[in-house]
Amino acid sequence: MFMLVLGRCAAALGQAGRPLAISGSGTDSATQSAVEGGGAAEAAPAVYHVAEVMPAFPGGAAAQLAFLRDKLKYPEEALRKRVAGKVLVQFVVDERGHLLDPQVVRGLGAGLDEEALRLVRIMPWWTPGLVGGQPVKVAVTLPIVFRALE
Repeated sequence: MFMLVLGRCAAALGQAGRPLAISGSGTDSATQSAVEGGGAAEAAPAVYHVAEVMPAFPGGAAAQLAFLRDKLKYPEEALRKRVAGKVLVQFVVDERGHLLDPQVVRGLGAGLDEEALRLVRIMPWWTPGLVGGQPVKVAVTLPIVFRALE
């Protein structure tokens, strides 16, 4: 038997509530900059870390937890080794709600990282994040906590 606990955290927060944008390759690096309003020469950011309305799983957190409980396959190796804990998966929710480029940013091994990625890859489309009433790409870091129960 096992238990799955789900939480949500933002990948990064901008200064004074402003969203952060990633330029170039789409990775966290020195190319990250705070988005300032009003600059005519300024390009729209590729990916926001914070949006006015954050992306959401269809049906909310309760539906997300139910989905994960239904689809989760606790890896035999993790059960055998009694490995449990939190796997952080980061991905981008695009303007249509598709989940792009899921990556484990903090894992546990023993098959739990692969299972967390599998779960994110089979999730239904999310409700996209909004900035100024327009859908935008938003980076999301999703903690998935695995606990094996005796």
